[in-house]
Amino acid sequence: MSSATAGSQARIVVVGSLNADLTIYCERLPLPGETVHGNGFAVNPGGKSANQAVAASLLGGNVSLVGAVGADANGDMLQSSAAGAGVDISGVRTSATEVTGVAVIAVDSNGENNIIISAGANGTLSPADVAVEAEAFDGVAVVCLCLEVSLDTVEAAARAGHDAGATVLLNLSPYAEIPQQLADLTDVLLVNAHEASLFLGSAAIPGSDADLSDWEAVRLHFAERGLQRVLVTLGANGSVVLDSLAPSGQQLVRVAPIKVKAVDTTGAGDAFTGAVAARLAAGAPLADAAAFASIAAALATTRKGTQAAYPEVADVERVVASDGHPLCWPGLR
Repeated sequence: MSSATAGSQARIVVVGSLNADLTIYCERLPLPGETVHGNGFAVNPGGKSANQAVAASLLGGNVSLVGAVGADANGDMLQSSAAGAGVDISGVRTSATEVTGVAVIAVDSNGENNIIISAGANGTLSPADVAVEAEAFDGVAVVCLCLEVSLDTVEAAARAGHDAGATVLLNLSPYAEIPQQLADLTDVLLVNAHEASLFLGSAAIPGSDADLSDWEAVRLHFAERGLQRVLVTLGANGSVVLDSLAPSGQQLVRVAPIKVKAVDTTGAGDAFTGAVAARLAAGAPLADAAAFASIAAALATTRKGTQAAYPEVADVERVVASDGHPLCWPGLR
């Protein structure tokens, strides 16, 4: 992979998964053992890491993707989609033994979903692939990771980013317990409320209507685990920034939600993660990055699919510039 930059933009390296999304739309999600009728089917590019790379690139990031696909039509589709969004895909390897990973997704009439993934070629991505792409980490600003590939690979990429002086952004999804050495390499942890609860165990996560002060104990629990900067997303209720490294008056920040009519929430979390990566690479404070990402993720739910639904910078700026909009944050324009 080339380490050349696009202009003078700080670079983002995303290491992880690429999946073909096989999506069925239905009135409601089936109960266990139940069959329901669908009202539409689509095959789209997806995978958490590919989604995050595309989102970050569309939102102004200079992005390189390291991953693996199969020698099949789905692999071709995924690479074409990422490259079309401006992502450097020279670090995406074609597996000679495995098919491209897939996600089987059901989406109901409210835009909610359930997802089953099969790793395929993603399961072959290894620390050796990270070592092969070592040049990509030279001068990188942000390394963006999730848990759809092996923990050994995630840790190798986190260490490469840490050693390069990058901000290591870890999206703890799909949830898994992580070793302490990976937590120690993580600069910003991104979790939803359920993942935060699983990670912290007995520590209670405040409800969506809780006062900001109720999050202080959560911040301290994360800090005790070695995680000083954490973003907790709350779905339609916005997000909370827990930043133990910020000045004392800014360690807890509540980011208000953006009200939209959701059509498909698939990949909205990835849009949020990619947007955070793009803004951190541009030098924005964590709270501003979260505010920007809140808008991007909300806009991503207003259309079907994942990557095809992701907004560009101009789309987010239009929302920020809207008269009377509550999220006119400094540095977003």
